[in-house]
Amino acid sequence: MAEHRINKRRVDRFAVEIIRTLSEAGYHGYIVGGGVRDLLLGMKPKDFDIATDATPEQIHQLFRRSRIIGRRFRLVHVYTRGELIEVATFRGPASAKENKTCQNSGRILSDNTYGSMAEDAIRRDFTINALFYDPLAEEIYDFVGGYEDLNKRLLRVIGDPELRYREDPVRVLRAARFTAKLGVKADAASERPIYKAGQLLADVPPARLFDEVLKLLLSSHAVASFAVMQNWGLVHQLFPQLKFDKTKRVQEGPLLQQAMLNTEERIHQGKPVTPAFLFAALLWEPMNERARKYEDKGYSAQDALTIAGDEIIARQCRVTAIPRRFSAVTRGIWAMQPRFEKTRGSRAWRLLNERKFRAAYDFLILRSLEDEALLPLVDWWTQIQTISHAEQEKEIFVSGKGSKRRRPRKRKPASGQDAH
Repeated sequence: MAEHRINKRRVDRFAVEIIRTLSEAGYHGYIVGGGVRDLLLGMKPKDFDIATDATPEQIHQLFRRSRIIGRRFRLVHVYTRGELIEVATFRGPASAKENKTCQNSGRILSDNTYGSMAEDAIRRDFTINALFYDPLAEEIYDFVGGYEDLNKRLLRVIGDPELRYREDPVRVLRAARFTAKLGVKADAASERPIYKAGQLLADVPPARLFDEVLKLLLSSHAVASFAVMQNWGLVHQLFPQLKFDKTKRVQEGPLLQQAMLNTEERIHQGKPVTPAFLFAALLWEPMNERARKYEDKGYSAQDALTIAGDEIIARQCRVTAIPRRFSAVTRGIWAMQPRFEKTRGSRAWRLLNERKFRAAYDFLILRSLEDEALLPLVDWWTQIQTISHAEQEKEIFVSGKGSKRRRPRKRKPASGQDAH
């Protein structure tokens, strides 16, 4: 297919260098998958993966700065000047021996059978991800109708959708991500089995599900991703502690909606985002409900939040393994919320100078969207950040009833999710 919309100047130069090296050594190499898809859509590809007829060992011999990785399917990482390109050998049909390694559910555990470019295309998940581009000849190769599907904005599974989802249940999350990110629509045959296949996510390692959740929600298409997940019943599988109606749809409040909108805005502005704040918003309602039960038993608000936070995070980690460096910040954001009620004395001063103050303050603002009683507190903590260090001391200590104490050195709080 020589006629296409790919501008060769937008193709990664290092990827072209790798393909040229493969070609000079007698092999064939192609940019494949999302890189081709995004180039055709006029988007900037995140990765430029390469597929070739060379084996991992042959690839490794050609590139001094390379490393063979992987167990389920071995591939090669090629490095240069801080850049990494993934180079994989064409996959072929699974052998009888490899088929025996499948679980009863149908998931593939081993996949080291090599084949032709056409066989590799058939092994991929969706037609729009199975296009091959040769930047040397400037031609596209399409064996499954992906080019036409992309023009129609159609998401179609290659092969039997039900079987392909059983092979790898994470494909249902990839379908949701592509639908939200690319504005494509799954065809009926590909969409129908998703509702049932979503239950197979329980068999996926929690660490892998955590990564997939970030791709969906810690993105510039978080709101759309959540909406697609709602429609397909996937939120219920990933966040079972949330409140759902009879149709297994979570009741989204202003707090969660605004948290996702803020995430999108920060990404569009090129600002950093963190999973800690996102999970704080997602799990706030079940955690707060659990904390109230502990308060009813006589625990202080602070202790109730701490205990409930530990429980809710532990349960969520059984589904999506949140790394401790993020879960600790999430619990910290929650635990700091009752402290905002103290606006005078040393407690208020210490809170204002906490390293994670800004993240917790941003979360207080989100809470006020659902609880207007918090608005005076938001106004006070907003105002205190606009005045000088000396004026802060006067407002917190002199104007208050607490006696003056030794104060810690003032630290300038970071802004928004930068503080997480």
